[in-house]
Amino acid sequence: MKKHGAWRLWLVAAVAFIFSSLCMAQTPDGESGDTRWFSVDSLNAGLGKVPKAVTRMTPREAIRSFLTLTENEDFAAAAHILDLSELTPAEQRERGGQLARQLAEVLKRGEWINISGLPGRQDAAIEDSTGQHPQAGEPRRNLKLASLTAQGETYDIRLGRYRVGDEAPVWLIMPDSVSSVPLLYEEYGPLMFEAYIPERFKASFGVLRIWEWIAIPVFLLLVGLMGRWVHHLVGVATRWLPSGAPSIFAGRIKVPVALVVMSLVTQALLDYAVSFSAVATTSFRVLLIAILAWGGGTIALRLVDTLMLNITRHLMGQIDDTKPQDARKFLTTLYALRRIIILITVTAVSIYVLSQIQLFETLGLSLMASASVLAVLVGIAGQTVLGNILSSFQLSLAKPIRIGDLVVFEDQWCYVEGIFYTYIRLRVWNDRRLIVPVTYFVSRPFENLSVKSTKEFRSLELILHLSADIQCLREKFLEYAQEEDNVIEHHKLSCYVTGQTERAQTVVCYLMTSDPFAGWVAEMNVREKLMAFIRDNHPEWWPREVTAISEHDVALGERSGRASGHGDGTS
Repeated sequence: MKKHGAWRLWLVAAVAFIFSSLCMAQTPDGESGDTRWFSVDSLNAGLGKVPKAVTRMTPREAIRSFLTLTENEDFAAAAHILDLSELTPAEQRERGGQLARQLAEVLKRGEWINISGLPGRQDAAIEDSTGQHPQAGEPRRNLKLASLTAQGETYDIRLGRYRVGDEAPVWLIMPDSVSSVPLLYEEYGPLMFEAYIPERFKASFGVLRIWEWIAIPVFLLLVGLMGRWVHHLVGVATRWLPSGAPSIFAGRIKVPVALVVMSLVTQALLDYAVSFSAVATTSFRVLLIAILAWGGGTIALRLVDTLMLNITRHLMGQIDDTKPQDARKFLTTLYALRRIIILITVTAVSIYVLSQIQLFETLGLSLMASASVLAVLVGIAGQTVLGNILSSFQLSLAKPIRIGDLVVFEDQWCYVEGIFYTYIRLRVWNDRRLIVPVTYFVSRPFENLSVKSTKEFRSLELILHLSADIQCLREKFLEYAQEEDNVIEHHKLSCYVTGQTERAQTVVCYLMTSDPFAGWVAEMNVREKLMAFIRDNHPEWWPREVTAISEHDVALGERSGRASGHGDGTS
C-alpha cells in the first residue's frame, strides 16, 4: 500500500511539472519575464531596411526623430518608429507612411509633448537624485506619451522598448496606439477649411505655423467682441428685471457670465470649427478650464451674497444692535456659512481644474515627494492669510461678536457689518467703514456693548459752585430724564455729589438707556436741559474764581466789613 501511494504521488508531481512547463512555453514573447524590453522575432519586416536618419535608442531620440522626419515629409522613414506588427508586410508598406503622417498631425494638435522631458536613457529609468521617487533607477519597457479623448473614449499613445534577437533594443510606438491613430486623426486632424490655406502659410515659424500666428489674434478678437456683447446683454437684462435681488444679482454677474460664455464658445470652436497646434490648443484648454471654473464659482458666490443681502434687508434693514439678537445671530451664522461655501467652492474648482488638465497623473508623485517643501513654503508665504482664515472660523465658533453688535474698538464706536475670511468690516459712528484684519482684531481688546443686552448706564457730569442747591437740581434731572423716550427703568435714576474742591463741587447724574447710541443722545439732551435751567434760573451756580481782597474771611460778609471799617476809622 505504501509503494502504491508513493507511485501516485510521483505521478501527480510529474504531471504538475509538465503542465507548468507548457504554460511557461506558451507565454507570448511580448510578455516574457524580462522587464527591460519586449522580445520579438522581427520588427516591421514589410518596411525594409531602417534608414540612417532614424534613431530609436532612447524615448527622447525616437520622438525627436519621428517629428523631424514628419516635418520633412519623410513619412516612409518615420514609419520605422511605429510598431506595425498587427499589419501584414504588404499593409506595412502601403499604410506605414500614412499612419506616420496621421500620428504626426495628432501629436501636433492633440497634446503638446515636452520632448526634453522624455527619458534620455536607453532603459528609460527615472533619475531622482533625492531618492524619494518609489521607482527611481528601475528600467522601464513602456511609457505614456499622451492621453487623448475621441468619441468619449480615452486612448493612450505609448512607447515600447523592443529587442529582436541579439540586436540593440529600440523604442517604437506600441501596436495598440498605432491601431487608434485613424480614430484620433478624425478627431484631431486638420479641418476642411485648412485645405484652402496656401502651402507657404503652413510652414512652421517657431512653435506655431505661419497661418496660426495670423489666425489666433483674429480668433481672440472675435471671442472678445462676443464677450463684450454678452456683457452688454446682461446689463440690458439688469434694467429689465424688477428692482431688488434679481437686478442686483444680474448686475454682479456681468463679467463672470461673459467669461463663461466666451469659454464655452471658444471650447466649441476648438472642438468643431478650428484646429490649432498642440502648443496653442493645450494652452487654450488649460486657460479655458480655469476661466470656466472661476466664472462658475464666482456666479455661485454672487448668488450667495445676493441671498444674504436680501435676507439682511428683510430681517434687519440697517445693521445695528437694536435688532433682535436671534436675527443678528442668524445673520452671523449665514456669514460663517458663506465662508464655508467659499472654501468648498475653491476646493472643488481647484480639484476640477487639476483633474481636467491631468496634473494629478503627471505631477502626483513629484508633489508627494516635495510635500514637505511645499508645506514650508505655504506656511511662510501664507502665514498671514491662513492666520486670518483660522481666526475668522474662531470668531464663527466662539461668537465674541455678532453681525450688528456695537463695539468700541481702539476708541471708536463701530457696528459689525461683516465677518469675512481675512477681514472684518466695521461701520464707524460717522458712517465710514473700517476694514480690520481678523488676526489684528482678535489680538486687540475691544468692548462689545451688545454682547448681553443693548441697554446701558449713562452718566453726565456737571461742575457747579458750592452754593448750588443739589435737591433742586436732582428734581430737575428726574423730570428731564423721564421725558426722554430712550431712558428706561426710571427707578434707577439718581443724582449725587461725587466730589468737591475749595471752589466747586462735582455732580454726576445716572440714567439707564435702551441702547448705547440712544443713550448717548439722551445724555446729551438731559445735559443741555440742565445747563439751560441753570443758565436761566440760577446763573450763580456756575463755578467762578474767588479773589480775597482782605486778610479777613470774606465768608463773614457784612460783619467782616464793619470790623474792617472800625479798624480803618481808628487807624
